[in-house]
Amino acid sequence: MAVKSIQLGQVWRNEADGKNYLVTKVYNELFTQFAMLRPAEVNAPNIETTRVKVTKGPEGASLPGFAFTQDSQDF
Repeated sequence: MAVKSIQLGQVWRNEADGKNYLVTKVYNELFTQFAMLRPAEVNAPNIETTRVKVTKGPEGASLPGFAFTQDSQDF
């Protein structure tokens, strides 16, 4: 599912392992945007972050291999 934009604090579910990940950083490198994801668990500070390339299309932005968990995008 695509969203308007990838933002800090969004929660995405990994489609492979079913775990929830929190977006902790979004940054650009040249023409590409990346999101840093940290597992949404109690021991998250001790676990490595995951870097995911943001894909953008006519429907919005998405993270390959992840599904957006929050229904409403109205802020």
